[in-house]
Amino acid sequence: MSLESAVDPVMLARIQFAANISFHILFPSITIALGWILLFFKLRFLKTGDDKWLSAYFFWVKVFALSFGMGVVSGVTMSFQFGTNWPGYMNTVGNIAGPLLAYEVLTAFFLEASFLGIMLFGRKKVGERMHTLATVLVAFGTTASAFWILALNSWMQTPAGFEMINGVAHPTDWWAVIFNPSFPYRLVHVLLASGLTAAFLVAGLSAFRWLRGERSPDVMAALRTGVVMGAMLIPVQIFVGDLHGLNTFEHQPAKVAAMEGVWQDERGAPLLLFSVPNEAERRNDYAIGIPKLSSLILTHELDGEIKGLDSFPGEHPPVGPVFWSFRVMVGMGVLMLGVSWLAAWQLRRRGEPATWLLRVLVAMTFAGWVATLAGWYVTEIGRQPWLVTGVLRTAQAASETPAPIIGISLSAYLAIYLVLLLAYVSVLFHLARKGGATVAAPITAPRGEPDEV
Repeated sequence: MSLESAVDPVMLARIQFAANISFHILFPSITIALGWILLFFKLRFLKTGDDKWLSAYFFWVKVFALSFGMGVVSGVTMSFQFGTNWPGYMNTVGNIAGPLLAYEVLTAFFLEASFLGIMLFGRKKVGERMHTLATVLVAFGTTASAFWILALNSWMQTPAGFEMINGVAHPTDWWAVIFNPSFPYRLVHVLLASGLTAAFLVAGLSAFRWLRGERSPDVMAALRTGVVMGAMLIPVQIFVGDLHGLNTFEHQPAKVAAMEGVWQDERGAPLLLFSVPNEAERRNDYAIGIPKLSSLILTHELDGEIKGLDSFPGEHPPVGPVFWSFRVMVGMGVLMLGVSWLAAWQLRRRGEPATWLLRVLVAMTFAGWVATLAGWYVTEIGRQPWLVTGVLRTAQAASETPAPIIGISLSAYLAIYLVLLLAYVSVLFHLARKGGATVAAPITAPRGEPDEV
């Protein structure tokens, strides 16, 4: 049996795009919030004159630059796939997707790319005010980038403000296109997720530096910033996540049914803590749940009705990946809550966390990545079989590229991404090990004339 007959080329194309977006999203999930953390460091330096904030700034701006570069490179490969693997996407909804992607490049990417060099090397040359302004513009650019990309993704989830003419989507109301029903919830949810990702990255690498004996004030300042930021954001994220879930329940009930593992329409549905979804038998095996809690959360009634997957024949996502991804995301959020609050309490009581807790923070350096990827899989797999809900099915947008060709490029992507990811993580910890040497100059230089080498 040939590969082409044994493997579905559409599934291979989906896996390839999933691999690309999974790798790419790791880096914007850091830079969106890290830009604002850098601005915080800079403003604290300007207010207090304490060089520890400037030292923290110049360490973390290197991490930002590395992450930004990785995000740019990985983002380019995704645009190629619109033409090679998904021509039906742009043919059908290009009138909406094209302008939104262009707005992202024009209003966001240029800001980040143009002013990042000033942040890295230009403080001595352009002066304090312009350097701070560059930091503001880069931080704004990262958020503007998220705004436009999420406007498009949300429109694909809950399309609005358009009409179909001869099988092609045409915008009729750009305000409705951008501010579609799920966009506000999705935007806030993703921005908070980025905040948590960056917070645990800052806390984890700072804890690593502290454990290695680098007890300089800038390390503790960054550690406190990451821990407190995580402790503050995670309760807000839980609240916003609940609102986002209610919005999804209203507009994408099949996705929620997969998340909750509800097969038939059910009143008083339990919140399943564990089960093994059995798609063949349309039931859950080894289920452990809290009675009626799912209905209470989603409908605010103990006996509220949740539509089951059987109510969406042929139009619901695969249950297992959505069900488990949702629980990984929630479980990681609960773990973040416990660790950040405990670390914040110890910082307040003892001045520094216990050694074992510092090691936990190091272990959770990339916890935000796990939660972000799990949430992204819930969102994207949960939309299947639609590429644009109710408008364009995934299979309709796929190209006729043979499975062997897709398989070869997929294998190449996975190999390259594995190498790049290992290199990225290695460089981060290399910077952490050499942190004191790389940022010592700005501390001892005159306040207005640092040497950012």
